[in-house]
Amino acid sequence: MSKNLTLVIMAAGMGSRFGGLKQIEPVGPNGEFIIDYSIYDAVRAGFNKVVFIIKEENYELFKETVGHRVEKQIKVEYAFQKQENVPNNVVIPKDRTKPWGTSHAILSAKDKVDGDFLVLNADDFYGSDAFYKAAEFFNEKHSGVEYAVIGYKIANTMSENGAVKRGVCEVENGYLKKLIESSVEKVDGKIIATPLNGSNPFEIKEDSPVSMNMFCFTKDIFKYLEDNLVKFFEENKNDLSKCEYLIPDSVYNSIKEGIAKVKVIPTTAKWQGITYKEDKEKLVNEINKLIKENVYPQKLWNN
Repeated sequence: MSKNLTLVIMAAGMGSRFGGLKQIEPVGPNGEFIIDYSIYDAVRAGFNKVVFIIKEENYELFKETVGHRVEKQIKVEYAFQKQENVPNNVVIPKDRTKPWGTSHAILSAKDKVDGDFLVLNADDFYGSDAFYKAAEFFNEKHSGVEYAVIGYKIANTMSENGAVKRGVCEVENGYLKKLIESSVEKVDGKIIATPLNGSNPFEIKEDSPVSMNMFCFTKDIFKYLEDNLVKFFEENKNDLSKCEYLIPDSVYNSIKEGIAKVKVIPTTAKWQGITYKEDKEKLVNEINKLIKENVYPQKLWNN
């Protein structure tokens, strides 16, 4: 693998429905976290650097728990998502507690990334196939600005414990045409997507591709996100206590504006996560199954 490939892990958000820092919830037989498995898969696929986007106050905790285990396997850097990193004219409401969203998070890693990068959530288990597919994409030749989203079959991403939020992909000739952020749930044996923008619910097939916030980007994305940050705050000036600058919106807008093409890369991987507390047992069982199948060793790291 000749290219420098960076893994950017968004870990600044707190898991509100699950409670606490989901990112450091042990799921492996030797206390491994979900994030450990993502890094293990990325290293095997040829990534040689990881950037953790975290809250500055979590730095010591993160470094002690995750950082020290993986720094022998891959180059590690940290970027801090800070609430005060906003355009000069923005007055942050006193009741604003959460970060400004995933596009804002990625922007905070701008100075730590010097080439192609794969971005993903810290608290999602993506499966090894997805990382190999991302690395393959980066090693292909592309004309113009081309990004990619790893497309999971919706049936491989559901929770048995309630509705899940997914980006339903509308695909045309292998490229993303539309990304519909939706609440997805099984109802009477059918998979129903209810768009978060208030549009009418619609049925989707089990193999319909959805985005799990696993995107392949080039450095071009930073300028685009920076240019649109001012616009975002202007458009949301009356909703500053709740609004979020989100990567699915930024990706969709870049397509609509003709700035980028976004390839949808299908994966056979099964997504696992802890959306609800009850999901943890299923995830632990899945990891144990993959260990039995020799996909992962019993102990990920020897240090």
